[in-house]
Amino acid sequence: MRAPAPAEWVTGAVSVVRLAAPGAPSRLRVDSVRFAPRARTVWHRHPLGQVLHVTEGVALVGRAGRPVETVPAGATVVIGADEWHWHGAGPDVPMTHLAVQEAAADERGAPVPDAEYASATDQLREH
Repeated sequence: MRAPAPAEWVTGAVSVVRLAAPGAPSRLRVDSVRFAPRARTVWHRHPLGQVLHVTEGVALVGRAGRPVETVPAGATVVIGADEWHWHGAGPDVPMTHLAVQEAAADERGAPVPDAEYASATDQLREH
């Protein structure tokens, strides 16, 4: 069942479907996450990393100290352990990705400000 993402973790309309959460001893979790245009996560990190596989639209992935990446449908990006990052949809089209990670105590940071998001999308449009 699709449910809204926790408001403290996102900006904009984001919904989640838990696809897999095997029982112990496994800690693997797989979610399908849908982002409306301009929706994105806050800055955050996963102690054991995360894999994102885009299934619809184009994802934007920001990593601390690096330019924002575009990740098209069908592509996969690997986020390193404890790497500060955010991810979301572009300004015009929804995006859905599969998020794969081990259940662990993720750390939430600050929201991505509208001005920072707009700057990232402006740079992408120039290329």
